[in-house]
Amino acid sequence: MNTPARLGIFGLGLAAVFGAALGAGHLTGPVGAEEKPHTMHGGMEHQNPESALPGGLLVSDRGYTLTTVPDATGAFAFRILGPSGRAVTAFDTQHDKRMHLIVVRRDLSGFRHVHPTMAADGIWRVASPLSGPGTYRAFADFKPTGADPLTLGIDTTVAGDATPRPLPAPAEIATVDGYTVTLNGTLAAGRTSRLDLAISRDGKPVTDLQPYLAAYGHLVALRQGDLAYLHVHPDGEPGDGKTKPGPTITFYAEAPSAGTYRLYLDFQHDGAVHTAEFTVVAGATTGAGTSGDHQHHAGQEGR
Repeated sequence: MNTPARLGIFGLGLAAVFGAALGAGHLTGPVGAEEKPHTMHGGMEHQNPESALPGGLLVSDRGYTLTTVPDATGAFAFRILGPSGRAVTAFDTQHDKRMHLIVVRRDLSGFRHVHPTMAADGIWRVASPLSGPGTYRAFADFKPTGADPLTLGIDTTVAGDATPRPLPAPAEIATVDGYTVTLNGTLAAGRTSRLDLAISRDGKPVTDLQPYLAAYGHLVALRQGDLAYLHVHPDGEPGDGKTKPGPTITFYAEAPSAGTYRLYLDFQHDGAVHTAEFTVVAGATTGAGTSGDHQHHAGQEGR
């Protein structure tokens, strides 16, 4: 996905909406409620604006269908069928890629964010991101040329004995590959919340994050249970003259209902991409309001 285009999924199964300002994202409303548009860079809607469901809960939406394809090489293969019933082959680039594929086990473990390549016949392939036995949810995050962005989801199963992994308890600190990521902010249902994620290594703040897919960080949020999906992007972007490459990446998020969510933060440093994971609980709130100083600037909405 490109820089001018803008926190949906590899958007995921969270029945929440991450509202974006200056590059932040909106989380969709609960099942059965009218969904708020989730916009991308440049103001393009990324969630399913005409659907009553959050992104990623449908295998088919607005004439487009996600379908897996058997592959003798063991690759994960799929295609997007268009309103005509034929495979779509024309896609717009968003955040440096024409297709983002997010895969996670139904117990919210085994998260992967990968980028398939498309053959001339419209079949996308990538080395299998499935990490062992179990049932997975795969989210295709894309924009057909001439149409609105979409996030479609489909279940796929790897045979074998699968032991469900308990969801880690809520925590404000996550460690990954020698990095420590600290989450500051509280997710509240029904209002916008500011989430700051500060990255350090060996006790020192990381101030030289590298752009990854046209941003310093990407946040995917999934709701426990139905895996409603949202791909969130941060406040600001590389090269805008004001956004620093760390140590803190700021997101604005809105959870439409109280509940438990899993957050996955992708960031790049020293040429490698790392993923920090958090469990957060969105508490119930009353009345309208915004947590944190959050101004909405036209034309700078986050995906």
